[in-house]
Amino acid sequence: MKYISNKIVCGALSMLTLVGATSCGNDFLKEDAGHLYSDALLEEESGALKMAAGLYANIRWHFGYEWAYGITLYGCDEFTNGADLTAEPWNTYDNRLNPQDCTPALGAANKNCPGVSALWDQMYYGISTANLIISKADNVSNEDARNKALGEAHFLRGYNYYRLFCQYGGVVLETEPANGTVKKSFKRASEEETLNLIIDDFEKAYQMLPKDKWRGNGTWTKYTAAHFLAKALLYRQSERCASWASGYDKSGDLNRAISLCDEVIAACPLASDYWDLYAKWTGIDCPNEGLDEILMTAEHNEDKTTQGRFGNRTYNYFDPQFSNFSGGWVQRGQYIGGMDFQRCRPTEYAYSVFDNVNDARMWKTFKTVYGLNHAAKKDADVIASNGITADQMPDLGDEGIIFILNKKSDSRFDGNPYGTFGRGGDVHNFVNPLTGKWVPNAFVTFQDGKYVLNTYTGNPSTSNVFCGINKTADGSRTGEKGDAHRDVIMARSGETYLVKAECQVRLGNYQEAINTVNVLRARGQWKKGEDRSYYTDGSMAFLKSDGGLTDNSTAASITPKKNKDKAGKQLTNAEAYDFSMTHTNTYYLSTGIAQTTDASDLQIKSYSQLPAEDEAILKEIGASSDYDRMLNFVFNERTRELLGEWNRWDELARTGLLVKRAKAFNPEAAPNVQDRHQYRPIPQKFIDTLQNEDGTNLSDADKKAWQNPGY
Repeated sequence: MKYISNKIVCGALSMLTLVGATSCGNDFLKEDAGHLYSDALLEEESGALKMAAGLYANIRWHFGYEWAYGITLYGCDEFTNGADLTAEPWNTYDNRLNPQDCTPALGAANKNCPGVSALWDQMYYGISTANLIISKADNVSNEDARNKALGEAHFLRGYNYYRLFCQYGGVVLETEPANGTVKKSFKRASEEETLNLIIDDFEKAYQMLPKDKWRGNGTWTKYTAAHFLAKALLYRQSERCASWASGYDKSGDLNRAISLCDEVIAACPLASDYWDLYAKWTGIDCPNEGLDEILMTAEHNEDKTTQGRFGNRTYNYFDPQFSNFSGGWVQRGQYIGGMDFQRCRPTEYAYSVFDNVNDARMWKTFKTVYGLNHAAKKDADVIASNGITADQMPDLGDEGIIFILNKKSDSRFDGNPYGTFGRGGDVHNFVNPLTGKWVPNAFVTFQDGKYVLNTYTGNPSTSNVFCGINKTADGSRTGEKGDAHRDVIMARSGETYLVKAECQVRLGNYQEAINTVNVLRARGQWKKGEDRSYYTDGSMAFLKSDGGLTDNSTAASITPKKNKDKAGKQLTNAEAYDFSMTHTNTYYLSTGIAQTTDASDLQIKSYSQLPAEDEAILKEIGASSDYDRMLNFVFNERTRELLGEWNRWDELARTGLLVKRAKAFNPEAAPNVQDRHQYRPIPQKFIDTLQNEDGTNLSDADKKAWQNPGY
């Protein structure tokens, strides 16, 4: 088992050079190569805590490259692929998703396709270091330091095994440090054994970790452990464990999970406004990164030693290819918070699941307007070719791209009363009736009772035109493709409410589940006096005058792109930002309602009377029993609350909803997804290096026995 043993041995030793200081604040995130491993280091208070600090570096891996979305968001109901096909096999479940890592030689679009071995390797990398700390921590005489180090080690080991379990099922359980020994013979644990170790590790972390963020923001606390312990107990009573979970008390597991959720909810209250979690990110280490609601993050800042191997690349994955389809009217740069890599294209379901009138979360998540930041063509040419008038011609700062997030029942755009929709490079004449201006790129979601947002390019299955989400936007980047500096939220108490609600559903307490979800929905309502047409996102970190903590160091520089005004003057980055960030959305154009500052109401009175959006979805998937309706309702609410937050595949596979919902709502996944896809293939490169205990190689039959069914 050379491959994994090298990861365990070398991974543990190299990880020891990536540990940080133990002072409060974010200093503990910095990687410090100033010491090497020795047994003596682990027998003193400061050494043990430095070793434990190094565990935090392991979780940054999850958000450093294409696997961030490939293994968590693709192939589900919320997102499908855009025109970029880097991780396409993970979304389409075609024959390239197999035990071999998909390379260009094996059909990948490029060399960046996430390998099936990536998660496997990296999780064992962290587990090896956790095992080392656990094995030596008893030698630390200071009880407080010992418990902190042990708590963090048990938490990371439990978390890493949880990620492995969600993807692969039963895995190799290593709980002792390698200590230089190269093993090639391993036993694959059962699902039951694997999940029980996870529960035990989270339980130990829950008992040992302090309640406060003693290292500063990002510290794993008692409440972080409680959240994941609740999730693990819920998992044991979920559909994927049904074949063996009957030996565990269902009521005991679920009620304990509810109790843990209540503890987290009481200690880690929701942010007062949904904006604060993602959209109002004002710069590096900004106050909102320390919100009580946030339970776990992969932390980043401007210090290069906190980047890890890949840095934070998540800003690349949620924007449409706006610079390509805009006809040059909207240019990209670090002044726009995301790169237009068009990896994650929301499905029709992802738009339709929201009440677009009353749910503020929709408008605080989707970016529906890009300001025009380049005069791409002469006014006379545009007027003549598109059939508009001179007073309808837009200027810098007007709408360059808009997405109209309307409903299927909306008939206002049937027959194109305001002109035809289209891309900037195509002839069209849509004039926004609310502004009186021609919009170079204008797209409606539904027209004539049909979903049409994916039809503005030649192939609907690989469209680069979609309305993306803003949860990773970062205006602190100092280069167009520069690394992001914002933290990535991995767990928050907003999800804790949904874990609790699902436990209540599984206990048959449907109205209690509605009451729990209503707390989240209350936060998601428009507040009285709120401007429903206002928008912002993490791009605001670019300029202090727009709410950022400081001006971006590149703000005064001339844009390296084509950003020019109508007189031909080239813009500065700050000017390009001002024109592109309009702080407006398409709320009133999308909904057709009169302007209002009244509060909205998202409260559900009874589980037997769910919102119209939910009823349509439940009908589509054939959910009729109270249990099926309520379980799927919770998952609809997970979308509204947690869209794009890195765990959709794990959650759908856990509940047995993956295949049904992917077939119903992801046209690219639907033809191929099967029950076997509720597990990932075990990496072949790992299986091929295994040996029997006597040193002989495994037979083909033995190798097949190691693999998950169907691969």
